[in-house]
Amino acid sequence: MKVAFIGLGNMGGPMAINLKRAGYTVQAFDLSADAIAKVRAEGVDVAASAREAVQGAEVVISMLPASKHVESLYLGDEGLIKLIQPGALLIDCSTIAPASAQKVAAAATSQGLQMIDAPVSGGVAGATAGTLTFIVGGPAEALERARPVLQAMGKNIFHMGDAGAGQVAKLCNNMALGVIMAVTGEALALGAAHGLDAKTLSQMMAVSTGRSWATEVCNPWPGVLENAPASRGYSGGFGNDLMLKDMGLAVEAAIGVGATVPLGELARNLYAMNKQAGRGGQDFSSVVQLMTKPA
Repeated sequence: MKVAFIGLGNMGGPMAINLKRAGYTVQAFDLSADAIAKVRAEGVDVAASAREAVQGAEVVISMLPASKHVESLYLGDEGLIKLIQPGALLIDCSTIAPASAQKVAAAATSQGLQMIDAPVSGGVAGATAGTLTFIVGGPAEALERARPVLQAMGKNIFHMGDAGAGQVAKLCNNMALGVIMAVTGEALALGAAHGLDAKTLSQMMAVSTGRSWATEVCNPWPGVLENAPASRGYSGGFGNDLMLKDMGLAVEAAIGVGATVPLGELARNLYAMNKQAGRGGQDFSSVVQLMTKPA
């Protein structure tokens, strides 16, 4: 089966490589020469353009930064919707606005294509290890068709509902994550201000009721977890700017249905402040530095 993969960033690159290792014929494309070089070094074929990548593809996967990029790819100047062969399956793994996912899915359907939105959770480590969680919106029959492809890149698959439902669920997850990371950093900063050792405090919290992904996997305090972004200058991981984007989308989604997300709105402002402090490109756990700059 030929798979076109468009978007080879920190997440998309490892995902495309895992598809290649699983035996799929992958034709990839990205605007970044560095991203292309990384997947090419792993044996992934690279196309000269997105249009070339989708030629003859039975499955098209996109992993792009934001709604505008997804809409531009499929509906804009690239206009891939009209170039992809009829009957092909489209899988958008980007995290975008639910309305954008629905718009592109409707256009795909009108061209005789099947499409699901399948944003992911698990971070760069999950993308590399092939243990991602896919959060899917779209027709059940399209998901069943996509399942073997998704299983080559991930471990868990959840069908949340119709087109756009995967995006709503992903935003719910990331809003909770953003709040939890911020309050975990706040708690560790409070303990440190009282002279507590942040590592011991984190270990206690990790086996107590304050436990979370932030205490056990991506601890925001340098030196607590050796492999966490905080212990390597907040490099790698999930960027603050990406979290800010997702928190903004979550707030927009709440406004659209009249839901109340007071903690989500507060946390969005914290990540905006962190960006203004010059840490937009760092891992989102760097938000702890708004409370104090750890030694």
